[in-house]
Amino acid sequence: HSIAGIGVALHEALQPEFKTYAHQVVKNAQVLATELKNAGFHVVSGGTDKHLILLDLRNKGISGKDAAIALEKVGIITNKNTVPGETGKPWNPSGLRLGTPALTTRGYTEQDMIKLAQKIITTLSQPI
Repeated sequence: HSIAGIGVALHEALQPEFKTYAHQVVKNAQVLATELKNAGFHVVSGGTDKHLILLDLRNKGISGKDAAIALEKVGIITNKNTVPGETGKPWNPSGLRLGTPALTTRGYTEQDMIKLAQKIITTLSQPI
């Protein structure tokens, strides 16, 4: 099963649509990172040129674990994550990791990322 799966994945990666999809994944991540940064969230590395965003939440007074739980309650799936200079425990780190491939696969665009950022900002601004 895994060999067939690898073959299908490689075939799809060679299609012209995959290049468009990959570019959209990165554009979505960049817009999301910019919106969160503009709202005062500390984006590790200042932004992204990949499919991932890592937030350091120490300036927000919330742990990555608590943020992930709060966001999951409103339908946003993220991962707690350690950050550079981490002082928290690995099971309760200061960071939050967000990715854009799944949302891009579902057709999300830059405008959707702006709406998502607002939902994240609103959720994490409320007492947890």
